[in-house]
Parts: sequence; C-alpha cells; structure tokens
Amino acid sequence: MGAILITGSAGFIGSHLLEMLLAESTEMVISLDKLTYAANIPFIEAIQLHDRHRLVVGDISNPEVVHALFKKYDIETVFHLAAESHVDNSIADPSAFVQTNLVGTFNLLDAARQKWMSAVGVLKPEFSRARFIHVSTDEVFGALGAEGHFSESSPYLPNSPYSASKAGSDHFARAYYKTYGFPSLITNCSNNFGPRQHQEKLIPTIVRNALSGNSIPIYGRGTNVRDWIYVKDHAKALLNVWRFGSLGGQYLIGGEYEMSNLDLAQLICQILDDQYPKGDGSDYANQITFVGDRPGHDFRYAIHSNFPEIIWKDYQRTSFSEGLQQTISYLKSSF
Repeated sequence: MGAILITGSAGFIGSHLLEMLLAESTEMVISLDKLTYAANIPFIEAIQLHDRHRLVVGDISNPEVVHALFKKYDIETVFHLAAESHVDNSIADPSAFVQTNLVGTFNLLDAARQKWMSAVGVLKPEFSRARFIHVSTDEVFGALGAEGHFSESSPYLPNSPYSASKAGSDHFARAYYKTYGFPSLITNCSNNFGPRQHQEKLIPTIVRNALSGNSIPIYGRGTNVRDWIYVKDHAKALLNVWRFGSLGGQYLIGGEYEMSNLDLAQLICQILDDQYPKGDGSDYANQITFVGDRPGHDFRYAIHSNFPEIIWKDYQRTSFSEGLQQTISYLKSSF
C-alpha cells in the first residue's frame, strides 16, 4: 500500500488527523510541516518515534522540497492542511498567505499529478486509488445574513486576504480535476475548536485572558456568529471523505452549532466561574472588553452539507458542551 502524506501535520487540525490515521489505518504516514510558530512541537516530539510515521521539515512553497518528497516515497494519498490561517495576520501581511496557500497548493497538486498520472491524463495503474484531499474553509463563501446556510452550491465570495487565498487554492484543486482528471476532493469546514489550538484563536484567547486576569477582547459588539465544530469530529469527517467521497466532489463539514462571539465568551466565563472561581468572588465576564472591529469582518457563517451520509457515516459527533468542557480543561492545564 502507498504512503499517506499530511501537510501541516504539526498544526491544530493536522495533529489530530495524524493521530487518528496512525490509530485507524495501516499505511505509512509522512508528515510535511514547516514547523512555524503555530506548530505543536510537543505533540510532534511525542509521536516521532512511531514506527509508521516519518516527519519531514519543509515548506510547501518550495517546489524542490515537494517534488523530492514525491520522488522518495510512494505517496498514494494526500491530506493537504498546511496553510496560513489567521485572518488578522492576512490583513497585516497577505504575501505569506499567497505563498503558502496558493503557491504551496499548486506545488503539491503538480507534484502529485506528475507522480500519479500518465501523459495521456489517466491515473497510472499503481495509483488507481490515489486521492488528494484539499482541506479548506467556509470563509471562501463570504458572509451570511441572519438566515440561511452555506452548501456545496454556494458561490465563492471571499472577503479577506486569507479567504481569498483559500478560495484560489480551492479553484486550483477543482481545475486539476476538470482539466486533468486529477483525483482531488475539496472540503470546507466551519470554525474548529478543541485541544492543541493555537493561542491566537478565539476560544484560547478568551480562556487565557480570563484566567490571567486580563481583558477579554471581543471585536465590535460581539454579534458576529460562527458555526463551531470539535476538531476530532472534523478529523473523522476527513477520513470519511477520503474513504467514501467521490472524485471531484466538494464536501462542507460543519458542527451545526451557531453562537455569537459575545455569547460564546459569556458561556466560557460561566464555566470558568463554576470550575475555577476567583478568590474575590467576581465574575470572569466582567473582563469582557469590546475592541475595534476587524476590517471586513464577516457577520455570520453556517453550514448545511448536502452529503451527511458520507461525512458522518457511522460516526456520532461530539456535543458542543462536551467539546467545550474538554477544550477548557486542556487550555487550563497548558497555561
């Protein structure tokens, strides 16, 4: 059997997918990660000695690194998660997002096409089971009003440099399928949360600042709404898309649990009040502070997938309350 390549395996979602693949599959798993500021080094160090795992430190925006990897290993499956993903960072400096999310995706697609496909545009017999799972975001579809949901037929309307770079990479994955018959599949997920998420993201920011006695910053008036999915559920859904999805297909993966940023912050503060009460008896919610809104801040995201029988096949999703409790416990122990 061919090897599985995960890009971004030291990141938040990638580390959970890597852990799940090593537990549930029998293939060799190759990790390609640049080990940037967002990498979870302790996780990677703990898993390096696994006999079916090989870590390659490298940058997907470097074509020599990517092509060398496909020459060295008989890679049959790619889970492409490596990406610059923080919207605020994309507003401050879009160039890194173009290099990683667009150029890096092109390098991977082209290296895989050269490895897997013949000159006449068909998969080589030894790679007849090849799959390229391109992992993207619901932010490529722009913003919703108070009602409605994104689906696989939603138009692309990205509103930030981050979402524009991800939209471009989606289009490359789709174009390779249409042009070359390349075995790509695209997934678009809602906001992930759970253990190992980088501290710059919303839920870790709320918990960290609350427990540190600092202000809890909330953009605008906190009315922006997000659809939340527990990271382990997302990882399982990616495995299901790999195993049961159709080539050229696009699959939206959401937790179907919507909450405004302010309501989320207040809920987390209530949990902290109950589990880790302050010595002075005051409420953590008193630390919530409204700050200037993010430029182009999308109002609402929500997902309704047309393919739940594929995405959630034989799997029961984690409840939001259970996932949030596990996340808060992890964050508390890691500070």
